[in-house]
Amino acid sequence: MPRACDASLKRFGVDVIDLYGLHRVDPAVPIEDTVGAMKKLIEQGKVRYLALSEAGPQTIRRAHRVHPISALETEYSLWSRDVEQEILATCRELGIGYMAYSPLGRGFLTATIKNLDLLLPKDRRRDHPRFDAENLKCNVELLKPLEEIAAAHRCTPAQVALAWVLAQGKDVVPIPGTKRRGYLEQNAAAVDVQLSPDEIRRLSQAFPPGAAAGTRYPEKQLKALGI
Repeated sequence: MPRACDASLKRFGVDVIDLYGLHRVDPAVPIEDTVGAMKKLIEQGKVRYLALSEAGPQTIRRAHRVHPISALETEYSLWSRDVEQEILATCRELGIGYMAYSPLGRGFLTATIKNLDLLLPKDRRRDHPRFDAENLKCNVELLKPLEEIAAAHRCTPAQVALAWVLAQGKDVVPIPGTKRRGYLEQNAAAVDVQLSPDEIRRLSQAFPPGAAAGTRYPEKQLKALGI
């Protein structure tokens, strides 16, 4: 871990990293040992705050006892709401900020991917169960309310999806990814989309937990989540 941190500092060209995170929990290594090593980076002045990704509630608590965890990064969007059961509540109890990755459902919530022909042959999403042809056909049926609310606000479905995540609390910050400047600007403009309580409720009802057909990762990768 020290070598990885030093390499990151060199690549970024900085003296200290503001937020340093553990990408996945290693089930073979006690989280106390891992966070203990991360804590030393703070003591050495190389890191300011610590984060975890895809950790389970008990792991979060154990880690937090070793050193305060500032943020948790886990998938959260209209079609991935599993964290509402325990993880989000645990973060709020401990005062941990929440970073919602894939808030656009790997592009599905842009309402532009309605059949597999729109994905390149080597697109990794083709390996994800939710983008299986039959599952995708079912999932597309969920999009109508999202598209209707976007039309009413004269914005994109993606912006409405991000606005819904933002409406879940000031401690929840969506972190959408993009490779294009235009989409970056659209995503940033989602902060100006003000959904009404009725619209938020309508979206939540249209995308209840478990509504999406297919798991969010292939079975093999699911084993590394929520440890």
